[in-house]
Amino acid sequence: MPPTPDATAPGAAGPDREVPDRGRADACPGALRLHAADDGALARIRLPGGLLTDRQALALAEAAEALGDGGLETTSRGNVQLRGLAPHCASGLADRLRVVGLLPSDTHERVRNIVASPAAGLDAAEAAAGHADVQAWVRELDARLCASDWAAGLSGKFLFALDDGRGDVAALEADVTLIARPDGTRLLRLGRDGFGHPVAAGQEVTAVLDAARSFLAALRTNGRQAWHLREVPDLLPPGSVPLPAFAGTAPAVGALPGGLSVGLRFGRADAGQWRALVAASAGELRLTPWRGVVLPGAPAGRLPALAEAGFRTEPGSPWERATACTGLPGCAKSRADVRADGARALDAGVAGAVGPAGAGLPVHWSGCERRCGHPAGRWVDVLATGRGYRVAVNGAAVGATAADVTNEEMAEAVAEARRTTK
Repeated sequence: MPPTPDATAPGAAGPDREVPDRGRADACPGALRLHAADDGALARIRLPGGLLTDRQALALAEAAEALGDGGLETTSRGNVQLRGLAPHCASGLADRLRVVGLLPSDTHERVRNIVASPAAGLDAAEAAAGHADVQAWVRELDARLCASDWAAGLSGKFLFALDDGRGDVAALEADVTLIARPDGTRLLRLGRDGFGHPVAAGQEVTAVLDAARSFLAALRTNGRQAWHLREVPDLLPPGSVPLPAFAGTAPAVGALPGGLSVGLRFGRADAGQWRALVAASAGELRLTPWRGVVLPGAPAGRLPALAEAGFRTEPGSPWERATACTGLPGCAKSRADVRADGARALDAGVAGAVGPAGAGLPVHWSGCERRCGHPAGRWVDVLATGRGYRVAVNGAAVGATAADVTNEEMAEAVAEARRTTK
């Protein structure tokens, strides 16, 4: 949930026609450059592919307790944020991260934004059907990014996605997306292009890096400013192979073939819960872009302990696909403690149970019009007004009719909106 959303130029014609202002420095926080929030400094630690060893996960829990408020937040890019940090703790945090391999490059730490299909390689049947095990691509891309001087010029918001063929992270509309296909071929998608570029076998990571480097070079050549490829869709040549619609489906919570999947309430866990994840793991954790965690190789018998620790382990609850920005007290711009209000509505059981098949729209609570961390596609926008909430489908993005409700009326309004099909 970005504390610093994309800025817009003065005079932008409304929230659905915002013009990004790229004439300023990218202020996206990292592990070395902390963001000053109302509840203390914030650090964002990049985890390419959301990958963590159990040792690394424990180091993050220890850092949260020793330096911050004791909590850990997962982001929509599978990264981790620590909050409530003292301003002077940056060097101490960096030392802790280096020891466990979470800070391989001081100059490139903010550009290591890589999401990957979190369930890749777990199911032998999917591998036989042509799904690729993208974890090797994640590691190669990360290493080569950190070794490339030019890559330090990318924005801290620039996103790479590596999709194993199931269409989950391909739906996130990253800046550069590599997509495996069942026939063994690969396609490269640039921004939101509806067509892909064929990629030769063995050249997957090279193609991803070449696309990012071409983006930076074309910006310089044309004198343009942008952080994302979607902002300049005419900058690079379009693809030639039509792309299908992507499902964008997160791994279901519960037992998976080859592991477990659990969800975090609004993406946040305390250090004790984090240690429960490590205890249930088989040595590896994969944070997902949907604020969940996949535990490869973990047996189903460990699900009850995870449920007891407060993780979502059964699909179909109102908490399914429910997110929120930081809200009060962490963000001074927020008009409400949106997480507390949202949690009350969801725990009441009426704010839109989505059913085992995942029916029902995602819902996102926002403390102000910036709507930090909202999902892609269609979603229920629950915006704090200072007097209650304004509930609409997709908010201002489609000009939907909004309902202004009190806190007490909000849960029912959200449930009705989540059932919307048009």
